[in-house]
Amino acid sequence: MLSKRVQVLSPSLTLAITALARDLKAQGKDILSFSAGEPDFDTPQRVKDAAIEAIKNGFSKYTAVAGTPEVLKAIAGKLKRENNLDYTPSQIVVNVGAKHSLFNIFQAIIDEGDEVIIPSPYWVTYPEIVKYSGGIPVYIETDESTDFKITPAQLKAAITPKTKVLLFNTPSNPTGSVYSKADLEGIAEVLKGTNILVVSDEMYEKILFDNLKFTSVASISEDMYNRTITVNGLSKSVAMPGWRFGYLACPIKEIVNAIVDLQGQSTSNINSITQKAAIPALEGDVDADIEAMRVAFERRRNMAYELLSNIQGLSVVKPAGAFYLYVNTKAIENDSMKFCSKLLEETGVAVVPGLGFGTEGYFRLSFATDDATIKEGIARIKSFVENYK
Repeated sequence: MLSKRVQVLSPSLTLAITALARDLKAQGKDILSFSAGEPDFDTPQRVKDAAIEAIKNGFSKYTAVAGTPEVLKAIAGKLKRENNLDYTPSQIVVNVGAKHSLFNIFQAIIDEGDEVIIPSPYWVTYPEIVKYSGGIPVYIETDESTDFKITPAQLKAAITPKTKVLLFNTPSNPTGSVYSKADLEGIAEVLKGTNILVVSDEMYEKILFDNLKFTSVASISEDMYNRTITVNGLSKSVAMPGWRFGYLACPIKEIVNAIVDLQGQSTSNINSITQKAAIPALEGDVDADIEAMRVAFERRRNMAYELLSNIQGLSVVKPAGAFYLYVNTKAIENDSMKFCSKLLEETGVAVVPGLGFGTEGYFRLSFATDDATIKEGIARIKSFVENYK
C-alpha cells in the first residue's frame, strides 16, 4: 500500500531517542536526557511580544507563499549585515523550519540518480531527504585527525560526473566542528569550473566559542555565491524550535521559483504569527539574549568537556560551535546502539548513538541543559564506563 519513495525513509533516531526518554520520564523513571537538539532557554520576550501584538491585531490571514514583504526584507537585511551577502527579497523563501527548507530544495533540484556529497558524521536527516528525492548520498568520512572536517583532496576524490550537490554544515551537528574561512577557500577552489551546487546549512552560526567568527559559505567568492543555497533559521540561535521558522536564500531564479511553486502546492505560507515574531530576531533586537545563551553554552561546553575527558576509555574533541559533544567510545565499545541502549537501561541517561550520524563507536551528547543535569549525567556515564561489560 505504501509508495516506494516513502519506504526508503528511516525514522529520525534523535527524535526517537528524545521521545523514548520523555515516555520513560512520564512513567516515573529517573531519566536524564541529552538527546534533544534544542536550546533549553525560553524564547526572548521581544519575540513573544511581537507574536502577541500580531494576534491582537488579527494578523491571521494567508500571506504570500514565500513570506511577507516585511519578513523577507528583514532576512535580506540580516544576511547583508551579518554575513556580507546580498540577496533581494525575491531570492528568499521562508519555510516551516530549516528541515522544510532542505526538503524543498532537494525536491526541486534532484533527479533520480544524482549524487549528493555529504560529509560524515552528518545530521540524521540529510541522507533521508536525499534518498526520498531520488538522489544517492555519497559520504566523505572524517575523524578527529581533521577535527571532523573534510579536506579539499577528499572532496576532489568524491566528485564524479553524477555529482549534483555538496551538502555542507557549519557549525556541525553532531560534532560541533567549524570551517574557517581558509577551510572554505580550499573547498571553493575544488568546486571552481564545475556545475556542482552547494547547499549550506548554517543553523548554528551564532553558537560559536573561543572568540571564533562565523564565515558563511556563499561569502567566500562570487563563484561560491552563485552556486550556493544558504539555509538558516531561528530554532537554535534564538531558542525558537517550536515556532518553526526556517529560510533559504538562493541567487538562481529558477530554483527559487520552483521551490515557491512546490511550497504553494504543499504548505503554502508558514504560520503568519511566526513571521511577525521573527522580525525582531532577524533585525537584531534580541542580540543580547542570543549572546547570553551563547555564553551559557560555552561555559557548559567547557564543563562537560572537562568531565568527559576525565573518563578513561572515552575521548572527545572540544567542539568549536553548536551545543553537542561527539564522544568516542571505541576503546570500550564500537557498537553505538548497544552502548547507548545499555546506558539508558542501566543509568537512565539518554544520548544518541553515532550510528544515526553515520559513524559507529560514538555517541552525541547535547549540553543544552542545566549544570546540575550535566554533572549528574556525566557522573552516571563515568560509573557506567568504569563498570562496562
